[in-house]
Amino acid sequence: MDIKLDPSRDDLPLMANTSHILVKHYVLDLDVDFESQIIEGTIVLFFESGNRFKKWSSSTEVACRSESNEACRFRMPEPCQIPVTSTKTFSSKIGYDDFVICGKGGKDTSGKDGNHGNQEQASGISSSKHCCDTGNHGSEEFLLVLDCCDLSVLKVEEVDVAAAPGIEKFTRSPELRNQIVHDLVALPADRWREQLDCYARCSQAPGCGELLFDSDPWSLQIRKTGAQTATDFPHAIRIRYRTKPQGRSVTWTSDQSGRPCVYTVGSPINNRALFPCQEPPIAMSTWQATVRAAASFVVLMSGENSAKPTQLREGYSSWYYYVTMPMPASTFTIAVGSWTEVKPEICSPNDLAIERSSSPSEADFRYVGFCGHMEYPCRFQNASATTQKIIPHRVFAPVCLKSACQETLLPLIPPCLSAAHSVLGTHPFSRLDILIVPANFSSLGMASPHIVFLSQSTLTGMSQLCGTRLCHEIAHAWFGLAIGARDWTEEWLSEGFATHLEDVFWAKAQQLAPHEAQEQQELRACLRWHRLQDEVQNSPEEMQVLRPNKEKTGHVSDSGSSVIRHGLNPEKVFMQVHYLKGYFLLRFLAKRLGEDTYFSFLRKFVHTFHGQLILSQDFLQMLLENIPEEKRPELSIGNIFRDWLESSGIPQPLQKERQARAECGLAQQVSAEVAKWVRVNRRPRKRKRKDREVFEKVRHRWCELIVKHKYTKAYRDVERFLQEDQAMGIYLYGELMLSEDPRQQHLAHRCFELSREQMDRSSAEVVAEMLF
Repeated sequence: MDIKLDPSRDDLPLMANTSHILVKHYVLDLDVDFESQIIEGTIVLFFESGNRFKKWSSSTEVACRSESNEACRFRMPEPCQIPVTSTKTFSSKIGYDDFVICGKGGKDTSGKDGNHGNQEQASGISSSKHCCDTGNHGSEEFLLVLDCCDLSVLKVEEVDVAAAPGIEKFTRSPELRNQIVHDLVALPADRWREQLDCYARCSQAPGCGELLFDSDPWSLQIRKTGAQTATDFPHAIRIRYRTKPQGRSVTWTSDQSGRPCVYTVGSPINNRALFPCQEPPIAMSTWQATVRAAASFVVLMSGENSAKPTQLREGYSSWYYYVTMPMPASTFTIAVGSWTEVKPEICSPNDLAIERSSSPSEADFRYVGFCGHMEYPCRFQNASATTQKIIPHRVFAPVCLKSACQETLLPLIPPCLSAAHSVLGTHPFSRLDILIVPANFSSLGMASPHIVFLSQSTLTGMSQLCGTRLCHEIAHAWFGLAIGARDWTEEWLSEGFATHLEDVFWAKAQQLAPHEAQEQQELRACLRWHRLQDEVQNSPEEMQVLRPNKEKTGHVSDSGSSVIRHGLNPEKVFMQVHYLKGYFLLRFLAKRLGEDTYFSFLRKFVHTFHGQLILSQDFLQMLLENIPEEKRPELSIGNIFRDWLESSGIPQPLQKERQARAECGLAQQVSAEVAKWVRVNRRPRKRKRKDREVFEKVRHRWCELIVKHKYTKAYRDVERFLQEDQAMGIYLYGELMLSEDPRQQHLAHRCFELSREQMDRSSAEVVAEMLF
């Protein structure tokens, strides 16, 4: 693959050579400094060799070809005085003048380090070749490639895990470092606490030789002199590094109360600007992290435990989280801010019972069925977890939004969690934190293991927007997290399922009668149909395809590297085609099978594939196997690929269905809905508060009407909406500019200048294109 990449428009490279070696566990030890806007510390990676062991030569391909020979030059080592069993190790002189070393208190804004600056990335990536020779470079040595971007790497060393206290208790070969790591990784699931403890002790063991490393704009490349295969390469390494204030994996900003915070934004580049890692989804790993920050801050993270702060030196606290279910590194999430925990004003007995529930112990795991995933402490094998309708949950928000959360969000969580359990069964994760993120968050929500981010926009108005969005993110616990796409271009496997399930969950959460649920879902289908029509008319055809790689879906290079098509295109963040076409496909299949049969099948599918990565054909093949012969006419994997997944535009079966529905009275249904709202609006208004709720619910449409009719007296409403609800307001910029009205265009420019520094990168790029 000789692919030229434009970092702002084209494909996202996944560089890690996962076919040869896999990270099985990360141990992070980090300090968060708000003054310098830097996260600094160490990450220890524990590896397991892959299936394909071979000596590396100049013909071996991996994820990165450097722009010049300079990028492939490694820092030369000096002999290390620490004795090492069976291998020769060296300590390299780190070229510190090649890196920006900043003391606390100064922002690291230079781009002159070994990882190149953002400006160089923008100009250099387009001339680099994606799939590169990381062969012998003068010697036959294995080269570890990690996904890495916008980081200053200071030191890489092998960890002497044999020196960790107590390590001899569980390994057959306490003198062989790689064998120790192998035995540690292979510990059975019921010894997960011991395993985490051993990982922690090993991560604190001394180094036993610095490793050679270099970097290019998208990767970190590491080798050890004399290590010719992945088997020979150290299976535990420590990387000391620091993030950059402009790094794209996290955003440093202020919350709605004006207090500083930092959080992972769901960046197109995922977490590679937060820590060096293996990004490809096949690299499923566990992690544990210790994060230190000033005592006034709360640290939230993807973790099975509800962490509490440990007081350190005066004014600082430490937070510890862990995950025992292997997940792609891209799902790791962190948020540090002055969040306040939101609790009900009056605790009910149910709330107290939920609060007392805790993570299951080893003894709780009773094997109630076979699981097809790699071994871990699985809740599907835990008899008590399978019947737990409502998992323990917490809500955090800026203090100024506490009352809004108490009124709108808190009451919705138990019924939505219970509804999800009634549809899909066992909750894959043992607990849930929900955080109301800052106004610059560009989406309405984002789900990660054990934590969900929600936009403040979901708190406005009545419960409808908040409830449906909460249901959508809860659905991702099953589809997107517990079951992930093996090829990230098939994101419909996450977003299509979550969109389809949000309607089902929300109807059950509201306890609607069957005919009421059907009416609500039909109305939402009608709205989505119109949105999909708009989407296909106003987006490039190649970005409307749900399975763009077709028969090559899931394929990677010999090294394991690949690219995500359009992954770096900022417009992709705001496209809904994968949500909508995926939703309509699942709706079509559910109707063909019958709702009861379909959801019964879906529970079976979840039980079969949780903890695993899938492709579209895995779902479709199992589905078709469960369809009676009489319901299969013209329904095959090939037909579904052709009509739904591998073509742009509106799928033909959907066109036919909507045309038939229109002939059967869709217009009358819409007219009846309009008439209903006219009647509602004519009712006497007794409470001003209700008026405000109705206004808040329709304020996006209100702003559109202001722009359309040039209602200058309400321009202040538009300005406020664009600054406070960035998750919903992006397209208003386009409408302001398309009007060709100088005053409206000036309004758009002024709002952008006020919000630009707080916007996430993709949003800012899209708006800048509209304005300039």
